[in-house]
Amino acid sequence: MLEAYPHNRLARIVLWGFAALVMAFLMLPTLVVVPLSFSASNLLEFPPHAYSLRWYENFFGSATWMAALRTSLILGTLTALIAVPFALLACISMNRLGGKTAAAIQSVLLTPSITPGILLAIGLFFVLAAQRLVGTLFGVLVGHVVLAVPVACIVLLPALARFDWNQVQAARSLGANWARAIGGIIVPQLRISLLSATLMAFLTSLDESVISIFVASGRNSTMPKLMFVSLRDQIDPTIAAISTLWTAIVVVVVLMVALRQKS
Repeated sequence: MLEAYPHNRLARIVLWGFAALVMAFLMLPTLVVVPLSFSASNLLEFPPHAYSLRWYENFFGSATWMAALRTSLILGTLTALIAVPFALLACISMNRLGGKTAAAIQSVLLTPSITPGILLAIGLFFVLAAQRLVGTLFGVLVGHVVLAVPVACIVLLPALARFDWNQVQAARSLGANWARAIGGIIVPQLRISLLSATLMAFLTSLDESVISIFVASGRNSTMPKLMFVSLRDQIDPTIAAISTLWTAIVVVVVLMVALRQKS
């Protein structure tokens, strides 16, 4: 956007200033949590009157929080490993089919991303309850994959739209099957988009709370659910420490995606 005003210094300053204000508006509410996480008080107070690492020690020393962290990381990894290949195959199918068939498939795949989370969670709860999967890791994984597939599709569809399919046709004419063509031609050329889709699917699972509240329980409770329960029952500053760590993870992942896209 700024390249449109190469010789207008005032316009560039105004645009940079506006961008900085937008970033501050979006980030400041999140960054307020950071000093709260270092407070020595038993309550959430801003600004803190004394600083301490006690809430980080409380988090890393708690078996309950560590179990929830382990569950969230496992779910995030499994969600990415399942959702991205599924989304890739679906996007290839839509690209090759085209027309109304592709539009119908796309509508179905993107429906979870536009459906209110509470409705999706209630429906999923009853489906999983009928199969006795509520409270199981597999049941929570199903819900996370349902939400991650649309995110991966949104990332991969534009990449496949720019892909040169003549390469695949040439490989097919020389005897390569679809599996060989996808693995040897499509995947290497879309590696940046696939990495972005994988990281976004991982973050979708990591940050998901509504489905986890309905479906997860016991030792399969995720971090977002445990944070919600902790805030409901009492004001625990440990939540501020966890939120700070969660924000740091998200920032690192987003920076990784941005840097990989530029390289």
